[in-house]
Amino acid sequence: MRKTKAVKKEVAKKLMKRAVVSKNLESLNSRDHLRYKICVSGAAETGLCSKNAISLAEEVGREIARAGMVLVTGATSGIPYWAAKGAKEVGGMVIGLSPASSEIAHVKTYRLPTDYHDLIIYTGFEYAGRNLLLTRTADAVITICGRVGTLNEFTIAFEDRKPSGVLEGSGGAADMIRDILTKAKRGFGKTVFAKTPKELVKKIIPLIVEGDSGAHSSASYNRPYQLERDNV
Repeated sequence: MRKTKAVKKEVAKKLMKRAVVSKNLESLNSRDHLRYKICVSGAAETGLCSKNAISLAEEVGREIARAGMVLVTGATSGIPYWAAKGAKEVGGMVIGLSPASSEIAHVKTYRLPTDYHDLIIYTGFEYAGRNLLLTRTADAVITICGRVGTLNEFTIAFEDRKPSGVLEGSGGAADMIRDILTKAKRGFGKTVFAKTPKELVKKIIPLIVEGDSGAHSSASYNRPYQLERDNV
C-alpha cells in the first residue's frame, strides 16, 4: 500500500514537471518572454548638464523598469550610470555594452564602472563601434543631456529610423536636437520630446510597439528617405 502511494506520488511529480516544461516552451515560442530594450544615452561627464540631470536620469531608469522594459547602456559613467541605478532600485534589468574587450580593460584602461548592471558585454570596438552596437541592440534610444558621443548615438538611431526620445531641459546635446533637426530639414522622424521622464517613456513606448523596432516606415519622414539622403 505504502509502495503504491509512493509510486503515485512520484508519477504526480513527473507529470507536474512535464507541465512546467511545457508551459515554459509555450512561453519561449511566444513574445511573452521578450521585453523591449530602451537605451539611455547621455553625458559620461555631467558637469555640462542641468542641475537635476542626475535625478532625471535615475527617474528615466525607474520608468523604463516599471514599464517592464530592459535598460541598455554604454556601461559607462554619468547619465547612463545613474539611469542604471534607478532601474535597479525598482528591480529592473540592465545590460551594458562596453567599448573595452575585457572586464580588466573596462575597469583599468577605460576606468568605467561595473555596478548596477546584470550583464556587461565587452565589445572590443572602442567608443565609435560600441555606439553603433548599442543603438542597434536597443528598440529605442532616450537622450538625456549629452555631448558629441551622445549626439552620435542619436544620429545613428535617427538614420536607422528607430524611435528616439529626447529629455528637453536636461542640458547639453539633448537641448540642441530639436534645433538641429529643424535646421537639417529632414523632419523629426520617430523622435519625440518631453520635459519629464514619465511623459517621455509614455510617449516612446507606443512607437516601439507599433514599429516593433528596425522596420519603421519612411512615411514618418517629410520626404522619401533616399531622396533626403541624395540632398544631404
